[in-house]
Amino acid sequence: MAIDENFIPQITADGSFTFTSAEFGESFHSHYGAKQESFRKFIEPTQLAEKANRPRLRLLDVCYGLGYNTAAALQTIWRINPNCYVEIIGLELNAAVPQAAIAHDLFNDWEGNYTEILSQLAMKFQVQNEHLKARLILGDARNTIKQVYQSGFQADAIFLDPFSPPQCPHLWTIEFIKLVSLCLHEDGLLATYSCAAAVRTALLAAGLLIASTPPVGRNTPGTVAFHAKGGDVLIWEKELLYKPLPNVLPLCQSEKEHLQTNAAIPYRDLELSDPAPIILRRREQEQQDSCFEPTSRWRKRWPLKGQEFLYLKILNKKC
Repeated sequence: MAIDENFIPQITADGSFTFTSAEFGESFHSHYGAKQESFRKFIEPTQLAEKANRPRLRLLDVCYGLGYNTAAALQTIWRINPNCYVEIIGLELNAAVPQAAIAHDLFNDWEGNYTEILSQLAMKFQVQNEHLKARLILGDARNTIKQVYQSGFQADAIFLDPFSPPQCPHLWTIEFIKLVSLCLHEDGLLATYSCAAAVRTALLAAGLLIASTPPVGRNTPGTVAFHAKGGDVLIWEKELLYKPLPNVLPLCQSEKEHLQTNAAIPYRDLELSDPAPIILRRREQEQQDSCFEPTSRWRKRWPLKGQEFLYLKILNKKC
């Protein structure tokens, strides 16, 4: 489906462009750099460069948007292994978004010739050639993710990239994230830009383990999630688990405490059909009734600059 909006390219700090959604009241990317965000928040945490020498990779791009995450993935994989066969499923509400990205020539300065592939995906919703099979499934992702799961698709990398939880709570619920997690291969990695406690609670409730990814532009980290697999998993302070992956950090003390505040109360949508205002009100009511520590008290203990210092300190130790 194509929802008419006047998508006007807006330049970001790295010279790449993004759009703003009137429907959700947010930009599709960080103003610190749209292209940079795709590589550093999604491609690097899902270890696609390390996996590129495999003969086949499967990717699930939740909230395809302009197509930057998919483009960055193809560039990374095929730069290392041009013969890798890549299968991609993209979920997108509004076909007008990727179509506008093509119309405004936003991929002309990207490395490699992906404009034809992305154009066909945006216009015809599928591409197939010797090294690629890609589909763009349109509609409410709460419905289309069921199709992905029922097809048996198991992704080596999942990009979870909806608008922010306050603006798009229906794609951050326990129920939706559980379905997404069922589409993640046992060795796969899921990456998202969000470090919201409610999002991390939903990932943990889905049976995944979580860790932080370094901040990009902003002061806050992203999140990477994965299945527990015996010897591949280490116990950190007997509380949270993580894989010893490059560019991945164990949760610091402030993040662990954040998961004990009322900010960690998740979004819920039992039938995967409620409108956003109802989901938001339900969570607000649950927060009011909870005995969790108020988030304001946690913020006083852990001011943002202190958290940023901890991330840098841990990252420097790993390096």
